[in-house]
Amino acid sequence: MSDISSPPTPVVAAEPMASLARSVRRIAQAIDVRSREIARLTGLTLPQILVLQSIRALGEVSTSALSREASMSPPTVVAVLDKLEAKGMAMRYRSTTDRRVVHVGLTEAGRQALADAPSLFGEDFRSVFDRLDETERGAMARAVEGLATMMAVRAPSTPPLPAVGGIGETASNPAGRSPDPAG
Repeated sequence: MSDISSPPTPVVAAEPMASLARSVRRIAQAIDVRSREIARLTGLTLPQILVLQSIRALGEVSTSALSREASMSPPTVVAVLDKLEAKGMAMRYRSTTDRRVVHVGLTEAGRQALADAPSLFGEDFRSVFDRLDETERGAMARAVEGLATMMAVRAPSTPPLPAVGGIGETASNPAGRSPDPAG
C-alpha cells in the first residue's frame, strides 16, 4: 500500500490525455481500495452507502428521484434497495396517491449504519482537502464534476456537452461557431 502522506508528484505529459488517463486510473484504484476497506468495516458496499445517504438527504423519496440523486441507473438502485431491505436498513412502500410510484425510507438500522459508517474519502483525504482554501475546493469539485460529465456515456440523441472552453464552445462545437443551416 502506498504512503498517502507523500503522493507521487504529478507529471503532466506533453500529451495531457496521457496524464489525465494516469490520474483517472489512480483515482479508480484509490476508490477500489477505499471501497473494500469500507465493506470490510461496515458490511456495506459503496453503492449501498451512497443510496442510504441519498435517502437521508431527500427524505422519503421515490425510487426514480433516488436514482437521479445517487447517479445510478434505476435497475441498479432497485438491486441495491433489495439488499438494503434484506438487511433491514431501508423500506419500500407504494404511494397512497399513485400506486405506480414506490417510495423509499430509512429504517432505524439504516440511520444507525450511516452514523457508524466511515468517511467515503477517508480522513487523510479530508484533512488535505480541508486545508485548501474555499476557491481551490470549489475549483477541484467543478473540475471533477466536469470530468465526470465528459466521461459519461451518452446516447447518440443526447444533446452536446456543456461549454468546456471559451464562450459558446461545446465538446461537439469547439470553435463556438453557429451551425451552418445550409449543412
